[in-house]
Amino acid sequence: MAFAESLVFTTDPIGKYEPHVKLDTVRQMFDENVKISMSIGGWGDTVGFREGARSPEARALYAKNIADTVTRLGYDGVDVDWEYPGGNGADYKQVPNDPSEIEDFPLLLAEIKKAIGDKELSVAIPGLERDMMAYTAENVRSINAVVDYVNVMTYDLLNRRDTVSGHHSGIKNSLAAIDTYIERGFPASKLNLGIGFYAKYFTLEDARSCTNAVGCPLVLAENEDGSDAGNSGAVTFEPSSFPAAVSYPKNVADSFKEAFENGGEDVENGGQWYVDVDTSLFWTWDTPALVERKFTEIIAARGLGGIMAWSLVEDSYDWRLLAAMQKSVRNMGLASSA
Repeated sequence: MAFAESLVFTTDPIGKYEPHVKLDTVRQMFDENVKISMSIGGWGDTVGFREGARSPEARALYAKNIADTVTRLGYDGVDVDWEYPGGNGADYKQVPNDPSEIEDFPLLLAEIKKAIGDKELSVAIPGLERDMMAYTAENVRSINAVVDYVNVMTYDLLNRRDTVSGHHSGIKNSLAAIDTYIERGFPASKLNLGIGFYAKYFTLEDARSCTNAVGCPLVLAENEDGSDAGNSGAVTFEPSSFPAAVSYPKNVADSFKEAFENGGEDVENGGQWYVDVDTSLFWTWDTPALVERKFTEIIAARGLGGIMAWSLVEDSYDWRLLAAMQKSVRNMGLASSA
């Protein structure tokens, strides 16, 4: 369950945290053997991790507070979503990258695992190699020794720091991320492939000349201070994302509807895409067919442990992406990590 704020666990006495939905309510929605982990952090939440990892004393307190919270609330495990140890997070223009975090990260995980005992420990890790600073071969050995599984965030692989178009959760770039982690020492059986339950859009410099999904120049989507320039965004598959939606400007909502109805598959790179020449928007997303391809071409091909998604509530009203995942899980005989 996402997210507990990372800063909560840095103080003595511990800060206040209560899940937005009671765990008993969540358990009633799923099969009897469902496991619920407390996910800490998420995009833009790094301060608490920095504080909690910086010294042996800080790590011990942080881990104790996590363990006490897990016991108090009845969680089955902990998921650490630090984006990212070493830097390149949402605040990368304000907070310089810090190599000490790379050394401290596996030590923090080891302390958390020691404190929670037989409860599960997982980590959410980046899908872009430029953000994998903390996942050196040496660190991967240490991390692998204490985590039960690893959720690879193979989505947002195209983001506002990029200057040319591509797929935000394509098969080719997702496979590249998986192969990098396997090469650095993670057992394939511990890796869960990430699926994005949302589309992303970016503004093209010249929409009419963009005839391929990969490599079209984009209008800068990030300001010099790292803030959003307003030239890109994400749209979920929920009904509210389609016209007449109030969550997005009308031109974006209309453009998404057009893209959803007329988009095509980039077979070679494994992504759905569309160029709206009227709005100059480039769209990238996954379809059920692409999800099924990922099972064959990535999960089965590399022997991965499972699959996960961000996030369940963003799927369509008929749960088409989730259904594609469930179908493929059953066909492969996997225990679902969705």
